[in-house]
Amino acid sequence: MFKTKKELVFVILAGIFITNAVTAELIGGKLIQIGPFVMSIGILPWPIVFLTTDLINEYFGEKGVKKLSLITAGLIVYSFLVLLFAINIPAAKGISPVNDEQFFAVFGQSMWIIVGSIIAFLVSQLIDVSVFWFFKNRTGNKKIWLRATGSTIISQLFDSFIVLGIAFWLPGKINFDTFLTSALTGYTFKLGIAILLTPLIYLGHYLIKNYLATDNK
Repeated sequence: MFKTKKELVFVILAGIFITNAVTAELIGGKLIQIGPFVMSIGILPWPIVFLTTDLINEYFGEKGVKKLSLITAGLIVYSFLVLLFAINIPAAKGISPVNDEQFFAVFGQSMWIIVGSIIAFLVSQLIDVSVFWFFKNRTGNKKIWLRATGSTIISQLFDSFIVLGIAFWLPGKINFDTFLTSALTGYTFKLGIAILLTPLIYLGHYLIKNYLATDNK
């Protein structure tokens, strides 16, 4: 089915990327509190998106990440459309373990959240790939940590503020102070996780490089 090992690697990375990105969007409507800080639960899968973005950038280039990001954005829209249909189909009375009100409470995200999520995702991905290649073009194959972490630091600053601003602050669901502290908390959390994942980026490079080295085709 796959002519080269590189094609298989791309499919695996793309699958991990898409799964975590879509999952993050679907669960993003839930806010959690850590001490005095509030942030979206949707930030949990994003460190894996960071990791796969950097690996795809490294082995499949800027065009690979941009195309995959556009495809993923389309799949996020598709997921929300499926949920919209599902919400409007009545649950079986007395049979379904989940009634309509419960289903809507979990999946009935507002249009603001959908728009905010998609815009934030696309903007952050385009910034990420641009910053990644800015550093790579100047450092070559050296300093993997710089282009991986540097691109995440900048792109996720925009992502954290865009998604909360459009989804929660503009429609009046949270005040400006909560928006600011939530965005900064989410950004700090994602930044910390990105730094902690740096060894995994090197491990991913090592595994993929050695796997592809045996591909003679």
